[in-house]
Amino acid sequence: MKFYSFDEFNKDVRKISTQIRDEFSPDAIVGIARGGLSFAHAISNALHLRTIFSINSIHYNENQKLDTIEVFNIPDLTKFRKILLVDDIVDSGESLAEIIEILKRKFPETAFKTAVIFYKSRALVKPDFKINKTDEWINFFWENYECE
Repeated sequence: MKFYSFDEFNKDVRKISTQIRDEFSPDAIVGIARGGLSFAHAISNALHLRTIFSINSIHYNENQKLDTIEVFNIPDLTKFRKILLVDDIVDSGESLAEIIEILKRKFPETAFKTAVIFYKSRALVKPDFKINKTDEWINFFWENYECE
């Protein structure tokens, strides 16, 4: 298990945001809840882009992969032509593939690109923008909060 710190995150956001701005320049960002929300927020700040939405996908319970993929809370993206989908990690890629399929079907005139902090080489979907390749379980700094 690898711990991913705020300092690493800060460096990675700056690096990937420059690449996204230079190569895609999205109209809006969609963060995949929950893991992608912190990353999506940081990228939106770096790009000075206030059009940010979220979508929910459930394919894990804690660190246990489920047999189903539930996608809900789909935002209305009809006004936008270039959407950046943001998540913290692409593991199997099954959730991201499902989300992309649903969004492309619902918004066929829209271009979708993906950005992640970590990706695994065996994933079904290869992210368009990525920082770190890994085979480890990642413990992100924002996951270390629990009620007492």
